[in-house]
Amino acid sequence: MLEIIKAAGWPIYFIILCSVIALAIIGERIWSLRRSLIAPENLFNEVVQAVRGQGVSPAFLDDLARSSVLGRVFAAGLYNIKSSREVMKDAIEDAGTTAVLELERFLNTLGTIATVTPLLGLFGTVIGMIEIFASQSPTGGNPVQMAQGISIALYNTGAGLAVAIPSLVAYRHFRKKVDVIIVEMEQQAVKLVEVVHGERRA
Repeated sequence: MLEIIKAAGWPIYFIILCSVIALAIIGERIWSLRRSLIAPENLFNEVVQAVRGQGVSPAFLDDLARSSVLGRVFAAGLYNIKSSREVMKDAIEDAGTTAVLELERFLNTLGTIATVTPLLGLFGTVIGMIEIFASQSPTGGNPVQMAQGISIALYNTGAGLAVAIPSLVAYRHFRKKVDVIIVEMEQQAVKLVEVVHGERRA
């Protein structure tokens, strides 16, 4: 591996940095976008039972807000349970905006890496081509310098694509997952408002 890095020249270090950042983001998003941390399966039913049963106490709302992202959205609305439907809905929308920002965290960076790393590979290719042309002289070519230029060009192109392809796949996957979660959270939040104000049973 060290031999490849050495043969690829200094442009490869930018691609390596991007690969480390991409791996860190992918690992963090896999951990943070777990269903249990975002929107537990039975959370809506538990909240509805609490509202219809013993009611919502400050302690219950604090625990709910700490439980998950969806729990924070529900708690924001239930803090205003005695207010009008519009006030409760506004509170949920404000909490939802913050939740969306949390769900989309680092995704723009991952998408940028997927876009930039092929360009970094192309940059390395250009550097390699410069090395190749520099190896030529009126008296003949320098085969060692030419081989180095070819190595820089090919290794950087390959490395750029090797980082960009999985980064793009991960970005698209997380982007779709976040979109689905946001829709589900919006639907459950609307249902909660309607249940609290007696517009539907569950």
